[in-house]
Formats: sequence, structure tokens, C-alpha cells
Amino acid sequence: MTCAALALAACGGGGGGTGASSAAQSGQTNSAASVVAAGGQALTCGSVSSPAAASSSGDAIEADTPGSDGSRMFASGSKFKLAFTTRTTQADTLAWQIRDDLNTVRASGSFPVNTGANTVTLDCASTLAGYFAVSASLASNGTQLQSRGTRPAGIATFGVLPDVSAALPAPSFAREDQHRFGGQGANYLVPGTTCCSGDGYRPLYTDLGLAWVNDNRNWYMEEPNGPNTFAPGTGTLAPYFRAGDIMRLIQLDGVPAWASPTGAQTEGYAPSSLAAFQDYTSRVGTDSAMIRAAFFPHAANNYYQITWEPDGGGPTQWLDSDANFVAMYRAAYTGLHSTDPNAVVMGVTAALIRTNSQWLARLAPLGFGQYLDGLTIHGYSGDGTSPSHPPERLATDPDPATAANAMPASMRELRSAMTQYIKPGAKLFATETGVSYDNGTAYGPNYPTQNVLFAHGAVVARAQLILLGEGADMSYVFYSSDTPDTPPGYGLFFDLSHAQGSYGSNDISPKPAAMAIAAMTRIVDGTTTLGYLNDVPAGVYGYAFQRLNGGKIVTALWTHNNAVWNTSAGFSATYTVPYSLKVDDDGTSGNVTVLDTMGNAASMPYSNGRISLALSESPLYVVSSNRNAMASHVTVPAGYVGQ
Repeated sequence: MTCAALALAACGGGGGGTGASSAAQSGQTNSAASVVAAGGQALTCGSVSSPAAASSSGDAIEADTPGSDGSRMFASGSKFKLAFTTRTTQADTLAWQIRDDLNTVRASGSFPVNTGANTVTLDCASTLAGYFAVSASLASNGTQLQSRGTRPAGIATFGVLPDVSAALPAPSFAREDQHRFGGQGANYLVPGTTCCSGDGYRPLYTDLGLAWVNDNRNWYMEEPNGPNTFAPGTGTLAPYFRAGDIMRLIQLDGVPAWASPTGAQTEGYAPSSLAAFQDYTSRVGTDSAMIRAAFFPHAANNYYQITWEPDGGGPTQWLDSDANFVAMYRAAYTGLHSTDPNAVVMGVTAALIRTNSQWLARLAPLGFGQYLDGLTIHGYSGDGTSPSHPPERLATDPDPATAANAMPASMRELRSAMTQYIKPGAKLFATETGVSYDNGTAYGPNYPTQNVLFAHGAVVARAQLILLGEGADMSYVFYSSDTPDTPPGYGLFFDLSHAQGSYGSNDISPKPAAMAIAAMTRIVDGTTTLGYLNDVPAGVYGYAFQRLNGGKIVTALWTHNNAVWNTSAGFSATYTVPYSLKVDDDGTSGNVTVLDTMGNAASMPYSNGRISLALSESPLYVVSSNRNAMASHVTVPAGYVGQ
């Protein structure tokens, strides 16, 4: 085995040698690349096994990482196998590489291949966290890995989960509902389970750090054929919730046909009998109170989402009157609060952030605000949410009316509306925000490209940070793995079973977005929002958070420039701008921890209370200790009450 079979960083290549580390320590501005270099993390693969007989059916080359929990993610520092299966008619040589989300080679090598169907494994380990793409080719004819499901040709992927505990010890939660991340989408990774039986959330959600999901108590699901058939009790809780480590957002949208004024199941009209709906919600309140006492004793409240995208078009579009909309909420509010002393009634869950503000204002004269304990939204800006339409795309537009549609501005408008129309201290949950590939694209052997996957991951991370930094208490990522929706690509993971994606796949592998979320939950969960940085130049974005119980300060920062970030020019992984972040009092010097998008950490120097950073389109995180130094440089979202 040559040096090439080991991590290139250990051999002076791959952008991770000691020169880069020395430059960072000497005061050079800090980018994602220098964080990894200064941190000394590495991925190594060696000890090629003897070939073992493999099935004769399959592709000429296959690569995989067997032995995970089904997620193809591994703990930092753990040992894992990288397996290559070849099917050849002559002896050959297989060359392989492992690249990260920035397309930097982190390990490579080659080995001889015997005739026939054989599997060879390499022993690997990594203290370098993140997304990794394995490529392989045969020397004789250049044959490469074939596409599988929604994963394009040329790669097989895996992830290494970060360990940030040295900089940020695991937070202590006084209440379970202080967790800030949830998700939509189930994947049945436990052997023997399929969609949709068994637990579709573990191990994936607990690996990623997602602690909230939807739980259906929709009237049309529980009483599809007539009234008074839903009986409250702890037995109604699905088994996968009974561990108590994944919180429920209880859905109540939709009316059964028998209770609908149209004679058909509907989301667009209030029930024909609001008294019957109030009675049903009172029984749901009883049910939830019993479940909370039995399975979620450390949760402060039960949370209910009454409607789903009434502005969304299609079957969820509201077609009834505003008066009936408010009356339906009044019935739900009255019914739930009559039996559940810990009920938090939420809506309107409009698809576009700004539409939620408009609905609050329009319905306020009808008394709508008194029937809300909190607000649920879907976090879309209306400009699209894809690599070439990121949430900041319109923020620097010279027309104020256009710039108001960017996600940061939309969220500030929404927080202001909440202070006007809803009770003080109301919670704000973003219960769906997805990032797709661009319009007009399709899954296939040549799509998505590495550059698109990098951009997709960066935009997923930025959208979540904006929502939380602008005052959302909790936010869902959408979707766990690729779906057949148009445009494609919403998944954090490739669906390896279906070429056009599916719902509930049991065979997945991570994209960069998955590993960015896994890092973010470990860094940002267990915090309260301090606010957005108010002394940044145009195109720079920053949000400060504080760990619970007076802990460390975490500041997330990045830059965005439309000129280097679009489908025609490509999505730049090298564009940077300098920024000096206040982390301590004037005149002080020392070191703080800087983490890259994937959670790799390095100690970096600061002087005169400021650290010099090179911000890129991928967020980085600075961990500091002086809250007072940060407080004078941030603006708290309007009406936001800390965790």
C-alpha cells in the first residue's frame, strides 16, 4: 500500500498539510479550508483485505460502506469498512478516491483486481467530519460507479458525524420542547421494516439530531365515518413515540366528508358543525394530556397545528370565508383548552412567510389573534428555494419592495406582525422548509453534479440559520430523502431504491445537506437566539446564539454574492470576503474555536477583541464566551422571548 492509500493530509497533499495550519495559527484569515487544516482532522483508509467471492449479478464496480445503522453515517473516530465489488473478465487495477463536499481529495489509492466477482474491503477511520463521495474506476477501460436511485453515476456516499463536545459540551434541557430542530420524512432503516410499518424515525432522526415530527390527529383520519369514534387514551400513541425522545407536533387540519359542507373530505372549508369539531378537539386535548403525562413528562406543552398551507393552492387552499376560518380556530382553541391545560394552539401555517403576516393582519379585526397561542409557518420566501434561488438572493436588490421578499426581511416583517396581533411571548415554529434542486432539472446519471450538491447543502444550512436567527423557536427540515416532487432534490439523503425518489425509502445515503444539518444540530440546538449581527456589510450574514443556562456564544456567519452563485456561472466554493467579528473586549487577545459547516473544529487566534475571518458561501461557526461583547452588536428579533 502506497502513501496515496492513506489520507493525503498525512502525506502533505489534499490541502491539509502543516503549512496551512501554520498560516492559520499565525493570524491568517480563517476560511473553511483553514479550519480543517488547523484542526488536524484526517480520514485514513488502508489494510486492503483479500478478495472474497461476491454475487455474479450487478454492476462492474460497486462501492459501499457496510456496517452502519442504515444511514451510511459513522461516529467521529470510529472504524468502518469501505467495500469495493468488481465483476471483470480479466485481471485489472481499481483506482479510488474519497472527496469531501468541497471536492477536495481526502484519501485515494489503488489495488489489483482478480478476474470474476469479488469484494475487497479497506479499513477506514476518520476524525474529519462531513460528507464524503467515493469514486472508483478500472484501469483497463475506465469503467466507473453507476447511478443508483437518485444518486448520480460516479459516486457512492457516506458521512462522518462531528464531535463538537470539546468546544460545546452537550446542552442540558430543562424542558424537552427546548429542542430547536425537527423534520419531515420517514425512512425505514431497521432491517425487516418497510414503508410504512415500524419506526421510520430511528436511527435517522436521532443520528441527525432532529427532535420533532408531526403526529396525526386529523379529524378525517380519526373519525372518517362518523362522530364519537375516537376514544382518548395513551394507547392511541404510535409505538415509535413512546421512547419520549422525539416530540410531537399534533396536526388537526382537514375535515371528514360526513362533517364537510361540500360532502367530501376537505381542507378548504370549515366543518358544517363547529360544535362537533369543538367536541372532537376536546377529546384530542384529553388524549394529549394523558400522553404527555405518561410519555413526555419533561415537555412543558402540547403543540397543535390547526391548518396546513391555506395559501398553498391545490387541496389545502382555503376556499371558505374569513369569518368561518376564525370560527374554526375558535372552536379548536376552546375545545383543546377545555381539556388540555398545556395546549398551545398554532396556525396559520401558510406556505410563504409573508403570507402568514398578511393573514394575521387581515384576520385581526375578526379577533383571530385571541385564538392563537403561537404561530406555525412554512419557511418559503416566494422567490423559490433552490441552489440558484437561495434565501438571500433578493436581499441586496436596490428596489425595497423586491428586497422585502428575501427571507431575512420576510422574517423581520413576520416577527413585527406577531407583536401586533398575537399575545406576547407566542412561540414561532417553522414546520417545513425544503431546498430542492433548480427548476427544470431531473434526477439522472449526470445530475446532480458535485457543484450542485455542494450548493444544495450550503443553502439548506443557510435557510435554517436564517429562520432560527430571525426568531423561529423551532424549525423543520424538509425532506429526509429524495421525493418524486417537482422540482426534484428536496432530500437530505439520496434515495437508492427509486430512480425518481419516493416517500419512506429504506435504502439511503447522505448528501452534503445531511451532514451540514447533523453539524448544525450539535452546534445550535440547546441555544437561545441573541439576534442578527447589525454591523455587517451588504452580502454578509451573521446570527448569534447562546447555549442554554448562560453557556457559550455561537455565531454563525457566511456571505452571499449572486454574481458567483447561479446556474450559469456555477456555485463558487472559493469566493470569500473578509470580516472581523467582535468576540471579546477591546484590547484583549486569545483564541476561540471556529467550526466549519461540517462541524470540524480548530482553535483560532483573535486580537483586540476581534477575529479576522474569510467568509464563504458555506456557514462557519465561531464559539466564544463574552456575551456582553456580542450583545452590543446584535438585534434581538421583535417580540422574541428566549428559551
